[in-house]
Amino acid sequence: MKLLSPKEINKMTTQVNITDVAKKATVSQNTVIETTHLCREFGQGDTLVKALTDANITIERGEFTAIIGPSGSGKSTLLQLIGGLDNPSSGDVFLDNKNINHMTGNELSDFRRDHIGFIFQAYNLIPVLSAQENIEYIMLLQGVPATERNKRVDNLMHTLGLEGLGDRRPAELSGGQQQRVAVARAMVSKPSIILADEPTANLDSKTGADLLDMMKELNEKQNMTFVFSTHDPKIMERAKRIISLVDGCIVADERRS
Repeated sequence: MKLLSPKEINKMTTQVNITDVAKKATVSQNTVIETTHLCREFGQGDTLVKALTDANITIERGEFTAIIGPSGSGKSTLLQLIGGLDNPSSGDVFLDNKNINHMTGNELSDFRRDHIGFIFQAYNLIPVLSAQENIEYIMLLQGVPATERNKRVDNLMHTLGLEGLGDRRPAELSGGQQQRVAVARAMVSKPSIILADEPTANLDSKTGADLLDMMKELNEKQNMTFVFSTHDPKIMERAKRIISLVDGCIVADERRS
């Protein structure tokens, strides 16, 4: 049996270390969302509610993930923490390898503006703006030229069946129409991450299916990452990964081919 010289051992060790670093760099580059020991509690003493307990998830760029569970399981809480809309009681959230819990208020606002699209169950449209103005609002903050803004808004309004409604304010739209405006607003700036809280809740089945197909197309063609909080079987059927929550705890994490 041949013994290796110190020089040969050093060479092999260096090669192994380089390989390990390369693997870590690949994982780091592909990871777009990571939570570590994430907890959220409300109240204290006898009124303490543990909305989320020790949630550890890693989501790679381009995933199409559904977070499911019964009402009160912590789905929306987890989504809000990932999006920086709420602060955890403990634990950390990393988006694109940046710890958003260490950002200042302005840094977090800028990061959300440029990287995350939100679709809220309650729409959260700006009441004094028209449907078109609501949709283009983020692009306006980003400095996108008017010609490009109008082109993107027109295309999405056509796709979502909102043609002719651009001048109406939210109060003049039905619940389903308001949800479609909210979806268009989240998607029009082409963010790298879209967080959607029950995005199809107020849509009829055909519009909901068409919307999900469009989201799936963006996911596949533009590598856009989608994370849903949902009860909708149509979303679960399309999801490549399903994370199940019960009483604030992750109880299952299923990946599909």
